This record gives sequence, structure tokens and C-alpha cells, in this order.
Amino acid sequence: MTDSSPQHPEEPTQTELTDMVQQELAAIIPFSARVQDGFGAFGGMMVMLVRAARRAFTRPFALGTVAYQIEMLGTRSLSLATLTATFAGLVITLQFAFFMQRFGIQHTVGKVVVLTLFRELGPVLTALTVGARIGSGITAELGSMRVTEQIDAISALGADPIKKLVTPRLIACFLVIPALTALSDVFGMLAGSVVAATQYDIPMEQFFRSAVETADIVDFSSGIAKSAVFGVIIAVVGCYKGFEVSGGTEGVGKATTETVAITSVGVLLSDFFLTKLFLAL
Repeated sequence: MTDSSPQHPEEPTQTELTDMVQQELAAIIPFSARVQDGFGAFGGMMVMLVRAARRAFTRPFALGTVAYQIEMLGTRSLSLATLTATFAGLVITLQFAFFMQRFGIQHTVGKVVVLTLFRELGPVLTALTVGARIGSGITAELGSMRVTEQIDAISALGADPIKKLVTPRLIACFLVIPALTALSDVFGMLAGSVVAATQYDIPMEQFFRSAVETADIVDFSSGIAKSAVFGVIIAVVGCYKGFEVSGGTEGVGKATTETVAITSVGVLLSDFFLTKLFLAL
């Protein structure tokens, strides 16, 4: 006779249960550790920001070092900022004028372009492109100083590494990114006017007149204020990751890559909250 009783799946043994629990913990613990490390890094960046900001108002004032950092971080980023703004102005004017032509209002494209550049594309694109270059450069420079123990030597000589290395870069980024954003707005508008004139027969005078009639000082200043905040984010992230480098040259490369990712996310995330704030005001 055959046994017709229903077959029940075998219950897992104690060893199998232990393995399952270990697998679940292995999947959970690294994520929680990354979250904890993220909050710890955020706290460290805030502490560095406060310390660097305080030292900016204490003597001696390193004006020469600040000027050097402005030249290194700002002047050498002019070509990147202007090229990015120029092509952004070309593309958004081409796109907006194409769709507005369907409704016969392509002559008002200057209104849309100026608000888009002043409020969003100007500060955000400048921070993403120029900020990636500046932030990674700061991390690579300070990271190299960390692995070669130059930062430890500064502390051993009685100097303050925060005041000597972080504060000048923070001030420079705070000034450089808004200046590059203003320049980007100009080049973006010029490029947009060229596209409007050549592709849609909209005179440059009409393009700029509609832009001036629409935009006001609040639209321009909100983008500049955003870029100042973006500059602080870029400087703090770059300096913090540079100070925390470990593992030799491999650690420098890893920290540089992380800086680009963190600054990009930080810029986009802060842009959302800053936009809500300025629209509410």
C-alpha cells in the first residue's frame, strides 16, 4: 500500500534558522552603519563650518591667502562656467521658443528664459559643474596634505589648521560661486538672444525688453543667494572629506569621488528647500 497522507514540508533546522538570521543581519547592519556614518559626517561638517566661520572674524586676517584661493578656485573656473551657461541658454531658448511658437507667443520667450536662468539654471548648473571641480580639487589638495602628515605638522607648530586651510577656502567659495553665477546669467541670456534672433526672427532688442519687463531684483538676488549657500556646501564638504582622508593615495581618490557625489546631492537637496523659502517670501 502507498501512503496517501499529505506531505508536509520539512521545518528548517536550527542551523538553517541561524544562517537565515545571519543573512538578514548582514543585509541590515551595513545599511544602518552607513546611515549612522552619514549622520556623523553631517555633524562633523557642521562643526567644521561653525569653527571656520568663527575664525573668519579673528585676527590675523589672511587676506592674501583668500585672494590666492579666489584666483585658484574662481578665475580658473571661468571657462567652465561660461561654457556651461552658454549652452544652457542656447538649449532652453531653443526648446521654449519651439513650443511657444505653437501658440503664437514665441516673441515672449525672453520672459521665460530670464526667470529660468536667474532662479534655477544659473545657480544650480554653476554649482554642479564648477562645484564638482572646486570640491574635488579641495579634497585632493587637503587629502594629500593629510596623508603626507602636513596637517599634523601645522598643528604641531602651534597653528590652527582650520583657520589656515579651511577658512580661506570657505570665504573664497562663498564669494566665487555667486560671482560665477552672475556671469553665467549674462552669458546664458546672450546665447538665448542669439538663438531667438537667428532661429525665430525675434530681434535681440525685443528679447531683452521682454526679459527686463519680467525679471526684477528679487528674481536675480534669489539665485545669487542660492549660489552663496551652494558655495558654502562645496567648501565644507571638500574640506571635511580632505581632512578625513586615510589609506594613502587610494584614500585620496576615494574621498575625491565621494566629494563630487555629496556636493551634487547637497546642492540639489538644498535647492529644493531654498526654492520653497524664496517662493514663500
